[in-house]
Amino acid sequence: MDTSDRTEAERRLDRVLRAAGSPDLLEALTERLTPTDLQTLLLEVYRRRAADVAPSQLLARYESNRFVSPSPADPRDLARLEATIHERLTAHDVTGVVLAPVGPLGTNSAIATVDQNKVLTTIRNTEVVADATNVLALECAVRRRELLRCDPRSADRVRLGATHRVTRAQVFEGPATMTHFELLALCTAGRDEGSLRFETAAVAEQIGVHLDVLDRAVDVGCVVSDVCVTVTDLTEGRHRPALWERVVDRLAADHPDVSVGFDDERTHGAGYYVDACFEIRARTPDGIELSMVDGGLTRWTADLLHNAKERLAISGLGLERLLTAFRPPTDT
Repeated sequence: MDTSDRTEAERRLDRVLRAAGSPDLLEALTERLTPTDLQTLLLEVYRRRAADVAPSQLLARYESNRFVSPSPADPRDLARLEATIHERLTAHDVTGVVLAPVGPLGTNSAIATVDQNKVLTTIRNTEVVADATNVLALECAVRRRELLRCDPRSADRVRLGATHRVTRAQVFEGPATMTHFELLALCTAGRDEGSLRFETAAVAEQIGVHLDVLDRAVDVGCVVSDVCVTVTDLTEGRHRPALWERVVDRLAADHPDVSVGFDDERTHGAGYYVDACFEIRARTPDGIELSMVDGGLTRWTADLLHNAKERLAISGLGLERLLTAFRPPTDT
């Protein structure tokens, strides 16, 4: 949230506290009540509010609330695409996971430094999944911890993937943007192997999975062209030789029809990823170039496990953007 948004939020909060006639209400709710007691209070508040909702009000809210509108994607296409994806995940030695619709409160803000106002928070100390990679990171940490209990120096990699509907509270602009959408999320967790070996291997593998999925999208009627992979070194050039040899050159050789190179101008994600990040863009049938995949390296599992040797690569592909923006126009 930028400064102007924060200032506006503070003004709204001041107004609410004045209307409640209790200037210390916020402090009481956040500091004096335990999470369980706050949940008890809010459950009763919303039970009473729900009891006052008339059917006509319910219908009006359904029609006006962007969080509850149905997806424009064809469910048959989405089901076929998900089935294809999970077949490809198995082929790439990625373990599929069915995630819960919610994660613990702070799943985004605690490890990914995402403002909580961008997340749909519940009153049961949970939050609706806004990015499946964050939840997969938690699962990766659990599985890596078990490996480390057996061998404190285990370098066994954990490769997880999920297709999951995520909900994001911020308002997006641009073509094929949605409040809730199906996401293919990938996470690869492991241990620092030195010389950026884990990091480059994980990034190259994940890009390969996404390229495979984009290639298979033709099976559900999508036309994806001019696919372009860009890699960004976030270390002012220190990792460029390793990224060039083990990621860019490797992908260029494995995918001769795909443009692969560096993006030295990219700035977004620099505070989110560490060491390196990547993007995959493609052109729609009507000629618009869209970003389809974003990913990179993080220290999330290192933070979760309090182990500086832990490493994690993450990435996501918007499936409904693929299904809605890459379908050729139909003759009427």
